[in-house]
Amino acid sequence: MTLLQVTDLRICFGDKRAVDGLSFSLEAGGSLGIVGESGSGKSATALALLGLHQSAVVTGSIDFDGTDLVTADPRPFRGARIAMVFQEPLTALNPFQTVGDQIAEVYRLHTGASRRAARARAVEVLGQVHIPDPARRASAYPHQFSGGMRQRALIAMAIACRPRLIVADEPTTALDVTVQAQILDLLDEVRARTGAALLLISHDLGVVAGSAESVVVMRDGRAVESGTTEQVLLAPRHEYTRALLAAVPKPGTRSFEPGEPLLRLHDVRKHFPQPRRGSLRKPPPIRAVDGVSLDVCAGETLGIVGESGTGKTTLARMMVGLVPPTSGSITFDGVDIARRRGRSVQMVFQDPLSSLNPRRSIGESIADPLRLAGVRDPRARVVALLDRVGLAASEYDRYPHQLSGGMRQRVGIARALAPAPRLIVCDEPVSSLDVTTQAQVLALIEELREELGFALVFVSHDLAVLRQIADRVAVLKDGAVVEIGKTSEVYEQPRHAYTKELLAAVPVTDPAEARRLRALRSATN
Repeated sequence: MTLLQVTDLRICFGDKRAVDGLSFSLEAGGSLGIVGESGSGKSATALALLGLHQSAVVTGSIDFDGTDLVTADPRPFRGARIAMVFQEPLTALNPFQTVGDQIAEVYRLHTGASRRAARARAVEVLGQVHIPDPARRASAYPHQFSGGMRQRALIAMAIACRPRLIVADEPTTALDVTVQAQILDLLDEVRARTGAALLLISHDLGVVAGSAESVVVMRDGRAVESGTTEQVLLAPRHEYTRALLAAVPKPGTRSFEPGEPLLRLHDVRKHFPQPRRGSLRKPPPIRAVDGVSLDVCAGETLGIVGESGTGKTTLARMMVGLVPPTSGSITFDGVDIARRRGRSVQMVFQDPLSSLNPRRSIGESIADPLRLAGVRDPRARVVALLDRVGLAASEYDRYPHQLSGGMRQRVGIARALAPAPRLIVCDEPVSSLDVTTQAQVLALIEELREELGFALVFVSHDLAVLRQIADRVAVLKDGAVVEIGKTSEVYEQPRHAYTKELLAAVPVTDPAEARRLRALRSATN
């Protein structure tokens, strides 16, 4: 039985048409994935299903179980019969209310249950989404949950009223691969247990491969291809779908002969003190990095992988001299890194919008390291750098907020290249980009590395990305390197259990393989 039938949906914000004649259907208890890049109209479609567009003109038909949500009042359906799991739980959850109270409030609003019954239901659904000790954690605030736990809390809130449709809008964006796999497995489990249909929205084809029975590919507000997941992902008909699949990271083929060690880390540790609370004894420090020893050789790309909290970013910042180690040594060409930072070592940060000065043009931001190096009129050099990273000279006078995410990351790369460094450390430089933009940035970084010969440290939680770009991979867990070796060896013959766990969680675009990996994770757990 068809639960949701969307016909000729059009959503306009003033003169901009975000969705342009979209049609699709979803069976009761079924699962549908909507994929596409940013700006394709995916999220606009999701919000229209719940009547959350206040400034848009919505036309067409959204038939949900016999009611057209375009013309009907959507409020009786929202939360009760159609529930949404948002992309960023920290902004979707009220920071001033406990997680349990927020779930209970939703349940009371839609069912009229007593406070006691609503509280019991909140604890029940927190347990169903595998929050440990749910009765106690129901009294915690959102900031006291990890990112994965917050997303589980949103799923608990979504299923509290036993909806017939769950809309999950990019529910795994920016999550580690293992946490992402856990959330996708949970959504699949919830659908099987409750009978709710699932509409899963993502820019990542690997996310929908194992979670959706059918797929709609969107571009510029329109569906360019639709069909079963196997049809769309294994035998795509439209060139845009083929381009999305081609952008998925693939194993690299470059052979590498290591040069002399350029950057050397010996027994490096970074411990952060914790504040004393009340009259309690001083708590032990947080061991962000705990005894790391490794070399980065001239001309190589070393990948560093691990989940959030493993110490990746702290280690990267120590490599460029931004954070001093608590103990151990970091040398560049035999000299302490604190004395060699600047021209020799540069960094590309994860979020270029926060690392670029919003009050300065991008050209002036790129020119800063050149001026520090003594170049009095760096404009010509900056224009050449802009051209080298695929940006026009006219971008010089634009500001960061006027550029797309991919363009801002190209600016960050140009700024890192400006002083001609011998080593560049990239900290999650593509984690928030669409797959096609990600592929473009990765190709640019690799092309520049081959052309200019600098060494590269590439930090990521995405093993698929590292398999494409890295010569060697170091696996970081709890601040320590648990495995290191050539990329092909680490991926094909992992020795450590944690490495195997990470590899089992990597999204794949083959639906059969995605289901096999899910079954393997279920058997392991």
